[in-house]
Amino acid sequence: MLIYCPVCSGVLGTEEGPYSLRFACKTCPYVRNITKKLTARRYPKLKEVDDVLGGAEAWKNVDNTDATCPKCQHDRAYFMQIQTRSADEPMTTFYKCCNMKCSHRWKD
Repeated sequence: MLIYCPVCSGVLGTEEGPYSLRFACKTCPYVRNITKKLTARRYPKLKEVDDVLGGAEAWKNVDNTDATCPKCQHDRAYFMQIQTRSADEPMTTFYKCCNMKCSHRWKD
């Protein structure tokens, strides 16, 4: 957080004063003692992220195969393949655990 000098509009820096820390201007003789803790937090507003795999509808009519879930060790998983890179790269295989309590997703 930047604090500006009310006299010359320069940025105030901190320095050690005789009794405590204080704000001091580098261009004019303005000085202000720090009497309380100054904090300000601003959290950025996050954008909504679209599901790039098509959401729940994309998993509606997919096949399942023998694949072990890394989370619950279930032995079956739904899968689909999507071309995520350039045409000369292999397709990416996405898996979803068949165990309805788990439904863990991973890619290969």
